[in-house]
Amino acid sequence: MRIKSGNNTNALNQIPEPTLRRLPGYLSFLKSLKINAVEYVSSSQIAANFKMDSTLVTKDLAYTGIKGRTKIGYNVDSLINTIIAFLDFNTHEKAFLFGVGNLGKALIKYQGLRSYGLDIVAGFDIDSSVTNQILNGIKIYPIDEFRDLSRKTDVRLGIITTPDAKAQEIADLMVAWGIKGIWNFTPQTIKVPDNIVVENTSIYSDLAVLLNRLNN
Repeated sequence: MRIKSGNNTNALNQIPEPTLRRLPGYLSFLKSLKINAVEYVSSSQIAANFKMDSTLVTKDLAYTGIKGRTKIGYNVDSLINTIIAFLDFNTHEKAFLFGVGNLGKALIKYQGLRSYGLDIVAGFDIDSSVTNQILNGIKIYPIDEFRDLSRKTDVRLGIITTPDAKAQEIADLMVAWGIKGIWNFTPQTIKVPDNIVVENTSIYSDLAVLLNRLNN
């Protein structure tokens, strides 16, 4: 999920969601090529890595505005920079995280999010044994301090890693105090106004698919 600002807004509004979801995967693959000093890559090579049709890769990359060279392909450095700029990964969206249990702590400590444009700047929890700690340079606040902190910052994104039963309550609190986008890691379906952007990421759903494919 991205909450867009700037020149790429119209372009990202027009891009199909499946393409938007594939681009970060391409970016990760391209970064591995760069590490191995590969200068050029074709859409066929990218497609082979992801076991998909090369025409789909070409179409996906066309949304970014970059064009490959006949019989040579795409310059890896240029393609990396183009995708990063297109997805706004070179800017940083600040986020609050709610629910600093094992998953919440893992996200706070995970350095990879920042390289993809997301800065978790504060955590919130109701557990007094967790609050007022500093994790990876990020302070964990009591939940009742969210309102005052939200007034002092320009944070638009909230991450929910609370117990499932608390997800809707936290979502309501976020909406009430100015959060415009919610990344929900619980399997709970949350209800928010139409102008709020929500992305649901359920590890349980992914696990169900994985186990089903593994066992069948």
